[in-house]
Amino acid sequence: MQQRNIALRLSYTGTAYHGWQVQKNAVSVAETLEKALSFVVNHPVKVTGAGRTDAGVHARTYVANFRTTSAIPLERLPLAVNTRLPDDIVVSKATLVPDEFNAIGSCIKKEYTYRIYNSRIRDPFYVNRVWFYPRHLDESIMAAAAAQFVGTHDFAAVRSVGTETRTTVRTVHYFDIERHGQIIDCRVCADGFLYNMVRAMVGTCIYAAEGKLDPQDIPHILSSRNRTLAGPTAPPDGLYMTNLWYEEDVL
Repeated sequence: MQQRNIALRLSYTGTAYHGWQVQKNAVSVAETLEKALSFVVNHPVKVTGAGRTDAGVHARTYVANFRTTSAIPLERLPLAVNTRLPDDIVVSKATLVPDEFNAIGSCIKKEYTYRIYNSRIRDPFYVNRVWFYPRHLDESIMAAAAAQFVGTHDFAAVRSVGTETRTTVRTVHYFDIERHGQIIDCRVCADGFLYNMVRAMVGTCIYAAEGKLDPQDIPHILSSRNRTLAGPTAPPDGLYMTNLWYEEDVL
């Protein structure tokens, strides 16, 4: 039986999971998806995801690929898998991709959106979906700080110690901050992200809005490579993977 390489487009809320990556003693999105797929295609499955989202982080758009000898039609696969998945993970598309396609290695760039609910009174409908921040934030100062991150830099000052990488240099294509009522959306796109990089960048923008640092300090913070000079790591609840770019039409 010929093996197919299939890419899945999916979305999930990460509240109940310990991140994407399969782990020994915690429930992950990847493990939950692998179990559902294995049942549908009737053999063990290993999925490769577009990135390692942390515990509590969400994905509006996510891509994973797996290999199977099953002949199940592509258009039927999402519906079949969704019947085996919990309500907080949904597969919306399956695409046949070249054998060399890899959800993480073939990804050209990624976009994350961090959402802040900036109001004195919390909203129960946003629990585990935003960072509830009761002190007023000036989004124009946050945007001025965000602009300092755009370009190719060494981002060691805004990453947590965790996954080892060959280099801490990345290219940020845009980092836009906009307010819509009480919601502040922080959208950042890069060729790749370091561990906790987006959350540390958001925390640094908040420090700027609070007057704890000047937006113009950020180039110096980056060149220092010193994590303690940047702002705090924002909590995971407000972070969403929102877009991915591939050569292949998998979205």
